[in-house]
Amino acid sequence: MTALPHRLVQALDRFNAAHPWDHNAHYHRWILRQLPRRFGSALDVGSGSGDLARLLATRADEVRGVDADPAITAQARALTANATATSFTVADALTGLPGKPHDVITCVATLHHLPYTEALDAFRRHLAPGGTLVVVGLYRPRTATDHLLGAAAVLPNAAIGWFKNRGRAAAPPTSMTARTRPADMSFSDIAADARTVLPGARLRRRLFWRYTLTWRRP
Repeated sequence: MTALPHRLVQALDRFNAAHPWDHNAHYHRWILRQLPRRFGSALDVGSGSGDLARLLATRADEVRGVDADPAITAQARALTANATATSFTVADALTGLPGKPHDVITCVATLHHLPYTEALDAFRRHLAPGGTLVVVGLYRPRTATDHLLGAAAVLPNAAIGWFKNRGRAAAPPTSMTARTRPADMSFSDIAADARTVLPGARLRRRLFWRYTLTWRRP
């Protein structure tokens, strides 16, 4: 009996690996709902294969994507039409951000790769007055609430993978080929530090092992 949960976990891991889907892209439309219908300049930090940056370009006059990984940045450039007002730069997320302030800054599944408070401070400095910061991040589960929410996502995660891949085994999408690492901060620590750097920031745990942070600069 004690081996049964372990066997189930292994079976789920094999199933999910055969039917992959992008948990980060799941929140892209939600991100758009937090933003104005039109805005001038957007910066996507950790832009990966450029999926979110291209979505932002449907509302922005200009979008800059920044990522430290040259390989995934090359993929983003190749996937982006020349007519799109979107550019991608290989740069460090703390020291290589474009100098001018932006009306919108987004950061998806990247913040846990960076020194957390230093990154938030850099985002704050590069956000224009009245601008909006939207983060979708990962946290390390520590509390009973964290683990219950993670357990609640297990079956929907498998079901969505099955339907998105039409029941067939598939290779991961390009967006999932970027480098990954596990999160090491708990949600409570993330929230406490964020509210120190970004007073009034709103944070919430989400399904599929994510949290969201939104902040509007005064």
